[in-house]
Amino acid sequence: MLVSAWLVCPLSAFALEPEIQAAKDEGMRLWGQHEWIKMQPYLEQAAEADDVEAMYYLGEATRLLGRGLTEEAMGWYLKAAEQGDPYAMLRLFEGGACIAGDECPEDAEGWSEKALAETLPRAEAGDTDAMLALYHVYRLMDDRGEGVDWLEKSAEQGNPEAQTRLGKSILDGQGWYFLKSRRLEAAEEWFRKAAEQGYVPAMSQLYGVLSRQGNSQNAWHWLIAASEAGHRDSRINLGWCYLNKTQQLEGLCYKDENPVLGWAILTAVDIGMNGDSTSEDVMEMNQGRLGKQEKEEAEALAEECVNKQPPLSNFPPRFGF
Repeated sequence: MLVSAWLVCPLSAFALEPEIQAAKDEGMRLWGQHEWIKMQPYLEQAAEADDVEAMYYLGEATRLLGRGLTEEAMGWYLKAAEQGDPYAMLRLFEGGACIAGDECPEDAEGWSEKALAETLPRAEAGDTDAMLALYHVYRLMDDRGEGVDWLEKSAEQGNPEAQTRLGKSILDGQGWYFLKSRRLEAAEEWFRKAAEQGYVPAMSQLYGVLSRQGNSQNAWHWLIAASEAGHRDSRINLGWCYLNKTQQLEGLCYKDENPVLGWAILTAVDIGMNGDSTSEDVMEMNQGRLGKQEKEEAEALAEECVNKQPPLSNFPPRFGF
C-alpha cells in the first residue's frame, strides 16, 4: 500500500459522507500539485463537515498565498487548533498569533506550550504521529535534542514519515559518523524502512542515496517505484534519463536512452501538472534529439500516460515550508 506524505491525523479519523470525502480527496490532490487556489473550494466542503485535516490545509494554502499568517489563514488554523491539531498550533506560534492577532490559548502560556500539552500525553501513550509532532514542537521551543529523541522513538516504532525525516536529518549532518560512507549507509537504512512500507517520499530519497553510493541498478528500481507511485520529481528524472542521460549526474541513470519514451514521459508530466516548468526546460534543452516524426510518436504515447493513476504529486510535507 502506498503511503502519501500527508498522513491522516487521528483527530479527524471519522468517516465523511462519500461526496464530501471525494471533494476532500480532490482538494488534497490539488494540494499535492501546489494548486493552492483551486484546492480551496473542495477542502472547504470537508472543513464544513468538521474535518480537522481540511481546516489545517486550508490554513496552509492561505498562508502560502498570503506569504504569512494572514487573518484568513489564522482563522483556519484556529479552527484546527480548537480540535487539537498540533501543527496548526505551531503555525499560530510561528506567525505570532498571540502578539499580532491577539489570539492566545486560554489554558496555556502560548501556542507552542499548548501544542506540547496536547501532544505529549498521546506520544507517551505510544502514538507515533504524536511523537513526530513533538519533534517539531521541541525544535520550535529551542530544545532540538529532546525533539530528536522523540523523532528517533517515532522512527524506531515504524512511523515512515519519521523514518524519512530522520534519514534526511542524518544526511544534513545529524549524528557523528567518521566516514561519509557510513553516514550514507545510516540514512539509507531509514529511507529503506520507510520505502518498503510504501512511503513515496522515502522511495525518492532512497534512489538518491543509492545513486551516490554507486548502486545504480538498485537505485533505478526505486526511481521506477517512486515514479509509478506518482512522485513528480522522480517521473521527471525518469524521463530525463531516457531522453538524455549525459545531462544527469553519474550514477543516476541505469537504463539506456530511449528519447521517444523520455519525451513522452516529460510531455505527460507537463500536461498532468497543468504546466510544469522543469519538464518544459528539459525538453527545450533537448529539442534536437528527436525528429518531427519521433516527437509525434512521443506525444501520442504521452496522451496514453496523462491519466495514469495515482495522480502526480509533489508530496509536500505536512509541516514544511
